[in-house]
Amino acid sequence: MAPRILLARHGQTEWSLLGRHTGRTDIPLLDEGRRGAKLLGERLHRGPWQGLPGVEVRTSPLVRASETCEIAGFAERAEPWDALMEWDYGAYEGLTPPQIQDIRPGWFIWRDGVPDGETLAQLSDRADEIVNWARSADRDVLVFAHGHILRSIGARWLGEDVSFASRIRLDPTSLSVLGWAYGAPAVERWNDTGHLE
Repeated sequence: MAPRILLARHGQTEWSLLGRHTGRTDIPLLDEGRRGAKLLGERLHRGPWQGLPGVEVRTSPLVRASETCEIAGFAERAEPWDALMEWDYGAYEGLTPPQIQDIRPGWFIWRDGVPDGETLAQLSDRADEIVNWARSADRDVLVFAHGHILRSIGARWLGEDVSFASRIRLDPTSLSVLGWAYGAPAVERWNDTGHLE
């Protein structure tokens, strides 16, 4: 069976709730985020997932992702991996899109990138590294990470330019699955938050 990658976005934080770009700033989960992580873990530990035996688990080392991983019950199996860190937003770290529009009218992150941070090409290369790792063996993988890097992984899994990520949003504590259809990379599940309802 061809390997799949399961993507778990971290739970809600104060900055994600406010729409602030949260790259490398280490923001902890809110109580709501911890609750979401618990519900995600409960979902992954019952059918059809059954705790994902045999699945390789990696997490961003940033606390909001690693804590989501821990609360969901996968910390003992998880290996931290810097490649899963969120986009380095450089000078736009902590700002909301409207604040950035005040500085740079017409700005669009997936086209214009960020000053003093990670370029779109660097982000794409990092997503490719993760995709190549996920496809490297006959086992599924589960990663706990952040909205923009996970969206970038989704775009690159499908063979699209990283800018395609602008069309595939992700909510906090969502579950997505990238797999295969007719031998080609495909989306099996995207931005699934059914466990939060």
